[in-house]
Amino acid sequence: MPAPDAAIRTDLYPPIEPIASGMLDLDGRHRMYWEESGNPKGVPVLFLHGGPGAGATPAHRRFFDPTYYRIFVFDQRGAGRSMPHADLADNTTPHLIDDIEALRRARGIDRWMVFGGSWGSTLALAYAEAHPAHCRALVLRGIFLCRKSEINWFLYGLRTVFPEAWRNFAHFLPEAERGDLLAHYYRRLTDPDAAVHMPAARAWSTYEGACSTLMPSPETVSVFGEARMALGLSRIEAHYFRYDIFLPENSLLANVERIRKIPGVIVQGRYDMVCPIITADDLVQAWPEAEYVIAPDAGHSAMEPGIRSALVAAMERMKRL
Repeated sequence: MPAPDAAIRTDLYPPIEPIASGMLDLDGRHRMYWEESGNPKGVPVLFLHGGPGAGATPAHRRFFDPTYYRIFVFDQRGAGRSMPHADLADNTTPHLIDDIEALRRARGIDRWMVFGGSWGSTLALAYAEAHPAHCRALVLRGIFLCRKSEINWFLYGLRTVFPEAWRNFAHFLPEAERGDLLAHYYRRLTDPDAAVHMPAARAWSTYEGACSTLMPSPETVSVFGEARMALGLSRIEAHYFRYDIFLPENSLLANVERIRKIPGVIVQGRYDMVCPIITADDLVQAWPEAEYVIAPDAGHSAMEPGIRSALVAAMERMKRL
């Protein structure tokens, strides 16, 4: 773990507005929202949001020095402002990797830093392993490798720490269906009737929100319960969980050799319950060259004070590359 640097910034940068934005046509069906902010001649950095399906927010621009970085934020297919919303057709990890490449080419980028947390760390690793030549560096938070054990922890194991939240999540379903939460939630979440899918979406999404912070945060739960956020997150997340993120089991660890020479920082909350620290530890054991920062007083959310500070500091240190 690196020694603290008193001279380095750890606060989020002030809010900024995009200098460019648009909808990138991907395949005649999906159109992807993207935006660019910061210094148009700066070092390119790509922000990858979590979920999958959660979408990006204006706050995500604030991890980066806008005088130094050329900041790209986008909503993955089906998420946020991308259209059609919560659509599962041709929505797989290989498609998302291709979408990142489409954005890179469209904006004339040769190499960029890639920054992602939770599912964003999963996608960042998958993208970097597929296209290491286009990655200057990786900054990852709340590591999620989407192994079967991690999915099972989210669906069942979290009840050992958050029994109240888990009970609300599991007991949304009839008792006879609780032995396979994923299958029965997925059936409801993909039902075309909003009267069926929206209550299920809110139950799934608010469960995740309730477990994402070290201390209770009604504000976080409220954001996760907002209709568009809840449906995009729950439906797409369940879709990726059901199909093991459309990659071979453990492929992200198995292919770490492809990124060993890329500078990397891994930031992990000690008390992250959504993506427990054992997964970050597994990644560090496979990738010892990466800098590893444990926030001792944080859970999962990127906006936990310890996580937020460590991420801003990591991007400040990246200026030295």
